[in-house]
Amino acid sequence: MNSGIRNAWVACAAVASTLLLAGGASAQQKLTVAGYGGSYEEMMRKEIIPAFEKKTGAKIEYVAGNSTDNIARMQAQRANQEIDVAIVDDGPMYQAVALGLCTDLKGVDFKTLYPVADMKTGKSVTIGVVATGLIYNKKYFDDNKLPAPTSWNDLKDPKFKKKLVIPPMNNSYGLHAVVMYARLNGGGEKNIDPGFKVFKDEVGPNVLAYEPQPGKMTELFQSGQAVIGVWGSGRVKVFKETGFPVEFVTPKEGSPALGISACPTAKPNPSPLAQQFVQFLLQPDIQAIHAKGAGAGPVNMSTTLSADVARGLPYGEAVGKLIAVDWDTINANRTAWNNRWTREIER
Repeated sequence: MNSGIRNAWVACAAVASTLLLAGGASAQQKLTVAGYGGSYEEMMRKEIIPAFEKKTGAKIEYVAGNSTDNIARMQAQRANQEIDVAIVDDGPMYQAVALGLCTDLKGVDFKTLYPVADMKTGKSVTIGVVATGLIYNKKYFDDNKLPAPTSWNDLKDPKFKKKLVIPPMNNSYGLHAVVMYARLNGGGEKNIDPGFKVFKDEVGPNVLAYEPQPGKMTELFQSGQAVIGVWGSGRVKVFKETGFPVEFVTPKEGSPALGISACPTAKPNPSPLAQQFVQFLLQPDIQAIHAKGAGAGPVNMSTTLSADVARGLPYGEAVGKLIAVDWDTINANRTAWNNRWTREIER
């Protein structure tokens, strides 16, 4: 082999080696995040994901779905887990941890976070807090000279027959509603029967749809089919910012807290980027984006929000006024409750 050919061969080999290494590095930089759909997915894709990709050079794949769907997806993939980070409601997150789907958190400084952020699992963290309450179409109420709703019991009023929309019980907002009706009628998480009875006899006749999908929920309001419902403060805030005349109400009996939580998933060879992404979600500037885009009260104590962004959010001391539900009891009974809901309520 003459020197010219040998030099060309060496150069080609070097280029090929570099491309192989680059391809390997690129594969290591991929991160799959599972989280909510709707306006939450839009915020993640437009603001949070690009910021993380720019900072780390990673490529994030986002898998949208509600909490129960994403937990089911993680279980189905257990032998070959594709998801690296899961963002789900706090109740399903406790289930995910119990099922061994999450791995130990690393690098999260809980001293910088409000106590609500610590889920006491060592494997998951609350990244934002919303309240479950009432949503109503203010223009409809004003035009019809109706007073704004103030109570969970307002959903029983016959004037809202087939104008009420509530997520089903396998959704945290719907679950919270059942728990609140149980508590207000002599029961609670350990005696859910009164909640089912109220839904079956008094609330159910007014329900237009038990709607789990955020996009469909907003469509029902925009079309005028629904004028009142149960939803989260964050969802209502984002909906209102589109210009539609909706308002969120904290019922006088109180609003249950819903924690948006994150965990790095358990995998044989987890990506270090999973831990970095969870840490990234807790940074004050990202918490502010999360608050504005998802309507979630921030858990990082250093996060400051403008008055416009903070309006309607659990923020600072307001977080302590939310009602905590008994997730241990709920999760132990949730499958049975969901089955009962399908049989008795959403037939």
